[in-house]
Amino acid sequence: MNNKLKTSIFAGAVAVGVLGLSGAAMAQVRLGINIGVPAPAPVYVAPQPVYAPPPPPVVYAPPPPPVYAQPAIVIGWHGDRYYDGRRYWARDDWYRHHGGGPRYGDHRGWH
Repeated sequence: MNNKLKTSIFAGAVAVGVLGLSGAAMAQVRLGINIGVPAPAPVYVAPQPVYAPPPPPVVYAPPPPPVYAQPAIVIGWHGDRYYDGRRYWARDDWYRHHGGGPRYGDHRGWH
């Protein structure tokens, strides 16, 4: 081996040794003395059993009766009749009573 390689290996070993010694120099030794009575060990005591009455039996209520709703009647045209909230009108009766709309003989037809 040449001298440069030997020198660099030696320098690396010295560096590792110095780092190891500096870590040991930082270590501290502490000594503590405790004088006293040790605490008693915890004691486990099982709880007393609790006797409860059995739960009441489950009772199912009958289903509610069905609700019959009246069908909603909407004001407006239902096919060829018009409902105004009080009565049904035939189409031509409605136009005759309220005016407007196509009349017989009108060539525009129904709207």
